[in-house]
Amino acid sequence: MTTRVRYLIPWGLLLLAALASLLFGAGSLPWQEAASALVGQGHEDARFVLLELRLPRLAVGATVGLALGVAGALLQALTRNPLAEPGLLGVSAGSAFAVSLAILFGASTATLTTLVAQAGALAGCALVLAATRLQGTGQDPVRLVLAGATVTGLLLSLTSLLMLIDQRAADEIRFWITGSVAGRQWHQWWATLPSLALATVVILTVIRPLASLALGERVAMGLGHRPGLIRLLVILVVALLVGAATALAGPLVFVGLVVPFAARALAGADIRRTLWLCLPIGPALVVFADTLSRLLVAPSELPLGVITALVGAPVLMVIVRARRMPTL
Repeated sequence: MTTRVRYLIPWGLLLLAALASLLFGAGSLPWQEAASALVGQGHEDARFVLLELRLPRLAVGATVGLALGVAGALLQALTRNPLAEPGLLGVSAGSAFAVSLAILFGASTATLTTLVAQAGALAGCALVLAATRLQGTGQDPVRLVLAGATVTGLLLSLTSLLMLIDQRAADEIRFWITGSVAGRQWHQWWATLPSLALATVVILTVIRPLASLALGERVAMGLGHRPGLIRLLVILVVALLVGAATALAGPLVFVGLVVPFAARALAGADIRRTLWLCLPIGPALVVFADTLSRLLVAPSELPLGVITALVGAPVLMVIVRARRMPTL
């Protein structure tokens, strides 16, 4: 398989996933009518379902997949650990806990939720990395995941406790635990764009130094880079991306694990090529999972987090059980 074909396949899968998301759903709209509305024809109800319900949901799902995929790739490159993933390292759980606190105290606007989610993501990531550094286990992949699972369990338990404090907020908080893009609107999507734009600027700034850091701190310093500053900026970007994704869809696990794993399988270990392939693979995964969540138990819907967990758990077991851990 040529390099060009390897790069085109994910974009083709993303196109198919997007079409499936627009044409198929849990409602009573036949796919033929949805296809007619997609080309500007069909009746008014079909156009409403397509443009006001499914299209915003597609945009939100694609944005969430892109953010989590890129965040996972950056975390794995930073820690040089193929098991590093926002959902496993306390980042998503910290974000969800912060959002739950905000809801408990009456927050309702999408912008405030996004900012709070990003602060929680930063705190969760910093807590896990600090714990592993104190114990000297930062280079042990399995122990890093165990530390992340411990922090994640603690934060999710605290989130569940918040649900008992205020029954009014319990239903809203439950959204952040299960994960879903159902009912997302354009104004919520727009609210995350400033932070995503900032994250993009920072990524373009640190991508070359981060690739050098993969060769070792001494090599990076010899090339004129500052490893401490690189780590700080990468953690900031991860917090921005995961916070925005959690604000939109709740704490989805395993997306940040599966997407970089698939990207490296196609492009190799170079973080620059990996990030380019995360752009289509992440959205394709989440959009496809969201479509399945609507169809498997129609007319009801499964939580999106359940589908991503079913996809990601086998990938995690494959990595852990490998005789030789994948190198980054």
